[in-house]
Amino acid sequence: MSEKSTRICILGGGFGGLYTALRLSQLPWEKVQQPEVILVDRNDRFLFSPLLYELLTGELQTWEIAPPFEELLANTGVRFAQATVAGIDIEEQQVHLQEGAGFSYDRLVLALGGMTPLDTVPGAVEYTLPFRTISDAYHLEERLRILEESDADKIRVAIVGAGYSGVELACKLAERLGERGRLRLIERGDAILKSSPEFNQEAAQKALNEHQVWVDLDTEIDSVEADKISLLYKGQLDTIPVDLVLWTVGTTVSPIVRSLPLKQNQRGQLTTLPTLEVVDHPEIFALGDLADCKDANQQQVPTTAQGAYQQADYTAWNIWASITGRPLLPFRYQNLGEMMTLGTDNATLAGLGLKLDGPLADIARRLAYLYRMPTLDHQLKVGFNWIARPLLELLAD
Repeated sequence: MSEKSTRICILGGGFGGLYTALRLSQLPWEKVQQPEVILVDRNDRFLFSPLLYELLTGELQTWEIAPPFEELLANTGVRFAQATVAGIDIEEQQVHLQEGAGFSYDRLVLALGGMTPLDTVPGAVEYTLPFRTISDAYHLEERLRILEESDADKIRVAIVGAGYSGVELACKLAERLGERGRLRLIERGDAILKSSPEFNQEAAQKALNEHQVWVDLDTEIDSVEADKISLLYKGQLDTIPVDLVLWTVGTTVSPIVRSLPLKQNQRGQLTTLPTLEVVDHPEIFALGDLADCKDANQQQVPTTAQGAYQQADYTAWNIWASITGRPLLPFRYQNLGEMMTLGTDNATLAGLGLKLDGPLADIARRLAYLYRMPTLDHQLKVGFNWIARPLLELLAD
């Protein structure tokens, strides 16, 4: 096979996959080395997941945080295929799809992300909702509308997990439901945001208190039923009524990745070199939730959007380097801090020597995320809308 026909197949269109594809299209390929790049995702839209919570309060619209892949990849030379991966034959270097013909590849990028495991507690699969995708947000919106239109005096919501997702959800839902909301945040550990900076923990606790969200620490879920949840606290079992249970705990690797004959850790994540190549398979790169990656300084790379965003740049560069005969660069992760929304016009951020909370942090968070959106065209559209929307609302009043 000639260099000209080198095919790069990227599986997964999240932060890792899409940003790798976009970066590959920007690198200085010589005409004879220009590869074919295919991005495969089962959805037709990219999701800027850190802003998913703003859909619940109507602060943002779907098009702003979930632009179509076809729009983002226009004029890049990257081919998009909406399909579900059925399997990967690493010996034959083939990707199999559930429907239609698959793809052969010369370089493979595994960026399929993770899934929220619901099968760890009886009743969770049947009676809880995850909050990870646009579909999850739509399902939650539908449930909320039904509850809001009912004549129930109170809407009782339990959120499992007091990490970033759980805390952000709790604040947004408490704001949306107002006086009708009765929110409970359940955490098996002894603190909220256990691995986060103390400044963010304190700001989050203050926001939860202001929103009157009940926090259960050192509490495990025993079981979930249609209208109640059983909690285990210090050996005591307590069953409370609920209208809605949201599950934000944990990430698991897809069965397709776990089934691959590649080096994995106990969680099924693929072990990579600092160059993001999978061990013993230099033609395969892995990043994001499914990668067990230590960088050039031997620090463990967190499986966050920030981590995948940074890995994508190195993945693209190293694929280009491997094809054009240049040395590969070991990934160096930079912790740029952590940001989270705590409701409308309220956020917290800590990192790079900066600590902010309240409305100023909310503006900084929005601007940081605007800068990280995938293309300049989309940045301009969203940025203009963020400026114009308040002005139009003011004129309407």
